[in-house]
Amino acid sequence: MNKSRIEFVFGFMMMVWVYFVFFTEIPILWKALCIALYGIIIVRTLVSLMLENRTSQNTLLWIYILVLVPVLGYSFYLFSGQLLIKGYFSKSGRKNNRLLFKTLTKKTKAHDFSKLNEHQRGFARYLDRTTFTEMNQFTQTKMLKNGKETFEEIKRRLLEAEDFIHLEYFIFRYDRLGKELIDILLEKVQAGIVVRLLYDAVGSSSLSSSDIKKMVDVGIHIQPFSPKKTSLFNQKFNFRNHRKMIIIDGKTGFVGGLNVGVEYLGEDDQIGFWCDTHVVLEGEAVQSLNAIFLLDWRYACGEELFNQELTINQEAAAADGWVHVVATGPDTEAMSDHYFAMISSATESIWIASPYFIPNNAIQTALRVAARKGIQVRLMVPETNDGFLTQYATQSYFPELLRAGIEIYAYQKGFIHKKVIIVDGDLASIGTANLDMRSFYLNFEVNLFLIESDSIQDLVAHYKEDLTDSLRIRPVEFYNRGLAVRINESFARLFSGIL
Repeated sequence: MNKSRIEFVFGFMMMVWVYFVFFTEIPILWKALCIALYGIIIVRTLVSLMLENRTSQNTLLWIYILVLVPVLGYSFYLFSGQLLIKGYFSKSGRKNNRLLFKTLTKKTKAHDFSKLNEHQRGFARYLDRTTFTEMNQFTQTKMLKNGKETFEEIKRRLLEAEDFIHLEYFIFRYDRLGKELIDILLEKVQAGIVVRLLYDAVGSSSLSSSDIKKMVDVGIHIQPFSPKKTSLFNQKFNFRNHRKMIIIDGKTGFVGGLNVGVEYLGEDDQIGFWCDTHVVLEGEAVQSLNAIFLLDWRYACGEELFNQELTINQEAAAADGWVHVVATGPDTEAMSDHYFAMISSATESIWIASPYFIPNNAIQTALRVAARKGIQVRLMVPETNDGFLTQYATQSYFPELLRAGIEIYAYQKGFIHKKVIIVDGDLASIGTANLDMRSFYLNFEVNLFLIESDSIQDLVAHYKEDLTDSLRIRPVEFYNRGLAVRINESFARLFSGIL
C-alpha cells in the first residue's frame, strides 16, 4: 500500500477512535489505547513532515494544525494536497510520459540568440536549458481579447478543421456556449474528422452523465482527467488539469485563460463582465501543444496516439520573434521558477495581471527587489474576488508590496481572469497559470512565453486599456482598513499554501 493510501487509512482509524472515546462506554483502558494510537500517528506524521525539509514556515504551520486541531487538522492535511506534492506523479505512469514528452518535442538544433538584447537573451537561454519543449522562431501569434472575440475565432477555426480536433479544458459546461461548440464538433465528426475532448473531472463537475452520453453518442471521444471516484483517496484529486487549449490539424492552436461557459462571455449576472486573454497560434509551436495533449490523453485513458499522422511537424509560419510553449505540473519544474527568471530579467518594467495573487517567497522577493531598484512594477487584480480565502489572502500581500513602491490596481469593471506578465515591453507570458500556489505546485498548466513578438505590443495595449477600468490602491488609504479586514487577511493567509 502506498504512502498516501496508508495516510487515509490512518485518518479513517482516527475517526473511529474518536467515536469510541467520546460516544461509547468502552472501558477506560481501551479509550487510553485509542488516544495513544492517535498520538503515535500524529508523531509519525510530524516526523515525516520534518524529514521532507520544507520551508520552516510551512512545516511549523502544519505542525500547529496537526497538534492543535485534533482529527480535523489531520483530515485537512490529507485533503489539501500536502502529502506527496513533490513525488507522487514521478512514481506513477507520468514518469514514462515525461521521457516520451522529451522524445516528442526533441530539440533538434542549437538556437542563435545573439540578436536579442541582454535580458531577452538570458531568459531565452534559461528556458532553452530548463524545459523539454522547443524554442520556436517560426510561429505566428494573435492575441484575442475577452470571450466574444476568442470564441468567434475558435468557432471559425473549428469549422476549417480537416483532420482532427483536440480540446482540453479545466471547465467545460454543457450550456449555451458549450452546445454551440458541440454542434460544430458534431458537424465535423459527420464529415469524418476525429474529435477528442479531455476535461478535468473536478473543474467540469457540472457535466452530467447524460451530457457526456450526448457527446459520446454523436461520435466525440471524451475522457475525464483524474476522475473523482478513482482519486479521492490517493491525493490525485488535488492535482487538477488547469489547461485550456485546442489543437486543430496540428496547424492551429489556442491557449489562454478562457474555459467554456457563458460566464466567460460575461453573461453571468452575478459575475458581470469577464476580462480575459487568449491567443491563437500557427506554426512550429503548435507541435508542442499537441504533444502536451497527447500525453495528457494517454494518462487519462491509456490510449497511445503517438503516430506519424498526429505528431508530424507542420510547416513553419513566418518568423515573429520567439515563442516557447511550456507545460508545468507536479511532475515538472514549477511555473514559479519560470516566472522568477522572467521577473529577475527586468530592467525597466514588470506588469502583471492575475485573478489570484498568492506568491511564494521567491516571487515576492523578486518583485520587491525590482521595485527598489527603480523598476516600474505594476500588479492588477480583481477588486472583488470569487472566494473569501482568495480575496483576503491576496490582500494580505499588499502591505509589503506597497511599502516597496509597487503599484497595485483593483480592476472594477468586472472580474479580471487574465494571466499575463509583461517585462520591459518585449518579453511576455500568457497562459493558464495564476500567480498562486496551486498553479505553481498542484495544477497542470501551460503557458506561452513570447520574446520580441509583435503580439507583445497587443498585450501592452490591452493592459493599458484595463488600467482605465481600475482603481489604484493608495498606501495611506489601504493602511487605514479596519481591524476586521486585517483579521480576515491574516486568517486567509494561513491557507495560502493550498490556494
